[in-house]
Amino acid sequence: MRLLVTGGAGFIGANFVHYVAEHHPDYDVVVVDVLTYAGHRSSLEPVADRITFVEADICDESALDDLMAGRDAVVHFAAESHVDRSIDDPGPFLRTNIIGTETLLRLARKHRIGRFHHISTDEVFGALPLGGGRFDETTAYSPRSPYAASKAASDHLVRAYGETYGLPFSITNCSNNYGPYHLPEKAIPLFITNALDGKTLPLYGDGRSVRDYLFVTDHCRAIDLVLHEAKDGSTYCVGGGAERDGVQLAHTILDLLGLPPDRIEFVADRPGHDRRYAIDATRIAEDLGWQPSVSFEEGIAATIAWYREHEDWWRPIKDRTEIITWEAGTR
Repeated sequence: MRLLVTGGAGFIGANFVHYVAEHHPDYDVVVVDVLTYAGHRSSLEPVADRITFVEADICDESALDDLMAGRDAVVHFAAESHVDRSIDDPGPFLRTNIIGTETLLRLARKHRIGRFHHISTDEVFGALPLGGGRFDETTAYSPRSPYAASKAASDHLVRAYGETYGLPFSITNCSNNYGPYHLPEKAIPLFITNALDGKTLPLYGDGRSVRDYLFVTDHCRAIDLVLHEAKDGSTYCVGGGAERDGVQLAHTILDLLGLPPDRIEFVADRPGHDRRYAIDATRIAEDLGWQPSVSFEEGIAATIAWYREHEDWWRPIKDRTEIITWEAGTR
């Protein structure tokens, strides 16, 4: 198969490229990434000899036209994805997540791509009460941040191209991913690297906002199944079945590192902070046989070990990146 992977130098995208290199070594993979603060060539170094990398903006139609030609499928990760950054300046989120997605869809239609797979988020569904309920494929969209609104718009564009032009597509809405190559401004890698540096772990508000955590390799396996086995026009919610609030998350990391709970620092909450996200992954389990295989405890331990062993990856990024205070719903 000839794949075009957008945003393949970002967190989930890079892990997916690693997954494909391991499980489909005969695939011809072209990775496109504009290399903003969130995309790093170093994340692809272990598989650099097995892929073709192109630095390009997904809004640049002329740069992407030739790259799209001859591809069997597009796996679209490229997106601006930090809630706090979207609150500070929605513009880049509208440009990349909406205009960029439409540019890719137009080219996919032109070149008769066999499948356009779009990576989305549970944040398009809004927020859940702490008392119960989970998002599934029938949940109405109710985005509550500029980031979530831009992703909701891109989801609708993908479906519109499918309905209007017959473009073969699939969509996955995932819960909060974690694992290797995660940017140190996001919750889990920020907590881990701060703890390793002797710093505090910042928690918004009362720290009781809940997220459903999904180990990134499990997510990659789900994407692979949907890409190869799902029907055209399918949407699947992919969740880790591991709901934790911020305090629980911080305590787990501190316990595994043998550090005291007084390393937690509560900071002012952000505007419009969604209280809870949770995914019902029944449909993908029933249709494709997918279930998460890595428990939260196993995944966190493996992630801590990775950051301990790969300081040469995260240290330069953290030193030069403007770290925004953790928001529990960021990806």
